[in-house]
Amino acid sequence: MFGKLKSLLGKDEDVSAKEALRRGVMNYQGQAAPQNFREAAKWFRIAAKQGDPKAQCNLGMMFFSGQGVALDHAQAAHWFHKAADHGEPKAQYNLGMMYLQGQGVGVDPSVAAKWLMRAAGQGLDKAQYDLGNLFLFGQGVAQDYAQAAKWFAKAAAQNNGGAQAKLGYLYANGFGVAEDLSEAYKWLSLAVKQGHEEAETMRAELGAQMTGDQITEAHTRAANFVPQGVQEVG
Repeated sequence: MFGKLKSLLGKDEDVSAKEALRRGVMNYQGQAAPQNFREAAKWFRIAAKQGDPKAQCNLGMMFFSGQGVALDHAQAAHWFHKAADHGEPKAQYNLGMMYLQGQGVGVDPSVAAKWLMRAAGQGLDKAQYDLGNLFLFGQGVAQDYAQAAKWFAKAAAQNNGGAQAKLGYLYANGFGVAEDLSEAYKWLSLAVKQGHEEAETMRAELGAQMTGDQITEAHTRAANFVPQGVQEVG
């Protein structure tokens, strides 16, 4: 009886990618039913095989974390790569970090930089921050303080605390930007609000070198800061 009913309803693989993705998300988040990672992975896989980049990225995350499937970084990289090729920014970021850390793929900072650049160009603040670090330390790219400052500034504008701290450091030392102690103090103060402990130490040291007017100006700039929309990375 049940087999006949299933045949009437059709096979799971016959479900459209859009519907399979929806079912995967519902099972992953526990919407309308108990959370079920194994079922979520099944639906993500069905949508992923049909070429849906979000499903490919989600399936990659499940392989990366071992949720609903056996942990397998090589499979995670495989699905991230497919999604990244379709322009999915979260997959581009995740793939870049895997190449940077050698998870599921060989360590290759230059390839990591390529994927982080693509994700950063689509506005992902974490990608912008990590790309800034590559330029700051010359990892996978030629060391370039101006490029580091550029990408830190983009991430800092989205209230990324790490990027705000690094940008403050660059302004304090005149690396890649014109030295501006008030601007440095501003960004360090914003990073402190994000709970960045190192930024608090740097701000205290910087404040000892500044005049009262410079600190007042920094506080004014920080108060006028309006963060841009932050994009999340799965």
